[in-house]
Amino acid sequence: MAASRPRSRVSSGARSDHRDPAWPNSPPLDDCYFEDYRPGAVYEFGAEAVTESAIIEFAERYDPQTFHTDPEAALDTPIGAFIASGWHTAALAMRMLVGHYISSVASIVSPGVDELRWHKPVRPGDVLSMRVEVIEARPSASKPDRGFLRSRFDVLNQHGEVVMSMVGLNLMRKRDAG
Repeated sequence: MAASRPRSRVSSGARSDHRDPAWPNSPPLDDCYFEDYRPGAVYEFGAEAVTESAIIEFAERYDPQTFHTDPEAALDTPIGAFIASGWHTAALAMRMLVGHYISSVASIVSPGVDELRWHKPVRPGDVLSMRVEVIEARPSASKPDRGFLRSRFDVLNQHGEVVMSMVGLNLMRKRDAG
């Protein structure tokens, strides 16, 4: 378990390099392998602005419920508000993860997520960011060239409130397959 809890703040416009004063020798994301994801490490990144038009566009295509597609009619639904689809929030989270957390050279596959929850609605004008904590890094028992990561992903709004959370599972290549 890492003694410190590294944090990396970057904008959504560029890929994170996972460098942090607490880990000055950590590799950039395009040279980041299983061994570089240490339990206890925390990363914070992203600044995805949510617009009304993006909410409507996503919902019309993938989740065409009135409270996602029509700001005025949404007021007359049981929810009583115009909000983003939870799946839209999940897609924005994935975009931030790919840009700032998931290694471009070592990520093999994700067998899934656990504990997916939408805690608060996402509305037009919200700006989303992420906080990711590495929970577990376990070498594969059957394939020595890889390991499994479990990470807790929290999506936050501009007020620091958790709007979505999940635990992600990732299979990652090791730097040294030996």
